[in-house]
Amino acid sequence: MVKIVVPNWIEDETLARLSAHGDVVTSEGRDPLADDELRAACADASALMAFMTECVDRPFLDACPKLKIIAGALKGFDNLDQRACTDARVLLTYVPNLLTEPTAELAIGLSIALARNMRAGDAHLRSGTFAGWRPNFYGGSLQGATVGIIGGGAVGRETMRLLSGFRGRRIYFDENRLDPTTEKALDAQYAPLDDLTRLSDFIILALPLTDQTKHIVNVSFLAAMKQGTYLVNPARGSLVDEAAVVEALNTGRLAGYAADTFEMEDWHRPDRPRQVHPALLACDQTVLTPHIGSAVSEVRRQIAAEAADEIIAFLSGKRPRHAVNPEVLET
Repeated sequence: MVKIVVPNWIEDETLARLSAHGDVVTSEGRDPLADDELRAACADASALMAFMTECVDRPFLDACPKLKIIAGALKGFDNLDQRACTDARVLLTYVPNLLTEPTAELAIGLSIALARNMRAGDAHLRSGTFAGWRPNFYGGSLQGATVGIIGGGAVGRETMRLLSGFRGRRIYFDENRLDPTTEKALDAQYAPLDDLTRLSDFIILALPLTDQTKHIVNVSFLAAMKQGTYLVNPARGSLVDEAAVVEALNTGRLAGYAADTFEMEDWHRPDRPRQVHPALLACDQTVLTPHIGSAVSEVRRQIAAEAADEIIAFLSGKRPRHAVNPEVLET
């Protein structure tokens, strides 16, 4: 039978379905296979289910010559080198739809938690000094705010839709402007990036990580923001220069920063930091979560199941539904 590698924990029912089509190698517990374990496992494997913890590049593919399909159990596949996969004639698939709603939901939750000082309030209550209501922890609100969303893709649009429940103004920037019908349905206005940074009370990042978007939030971006803006990043860590964010928090340019993703997670970056910026962790005006954008039990079950479906379809001689490089199938 063919060999299928699943380097992270997934539900037993999905593993059982995969096992009907090949010999499955997986990790024990919740930690992924280490890099050397992954390469050893994939050296003679036909299929790999990849997560955010894996980095697939040319050297990896050279070491795994029998791989025929890499099914990403994710939406953003910047850690999986599409061109290298195509050159190696390895089909790459992804899961485009299931992460949209939970990620947008978390973006709203982080925005509220940040503006309403929930982290500081929680710490105060747990400190044992709480003695009832006091005029403390005053913050901001999404109600009546101008919220700028950078990115008009699925997550950006869903974030705009959720924001419709708050009185306020929604503006967005994307290289590809939405059509007028969609803008009207979302009650969102297009704004050039310079205007969005200048006008927004909250800025939410909802775009993929590319060479062009890496560190889109940098010193000059932060300097152009209005004083006291809240910045929220549920997208990709390296969209943000964390050192620049720390400086903006220290000077008060930023009222707060919330993030679910961090630069150290972008494994494919040879220059990535090896830890979350220590000063960011020490900063009081932050709300930081450990990449839980899609961490809804049923959603994660469905994501793994869909990635498994792609592997099973391919091994059964059928066409996977969400191929990133379908040209591999044509030759």
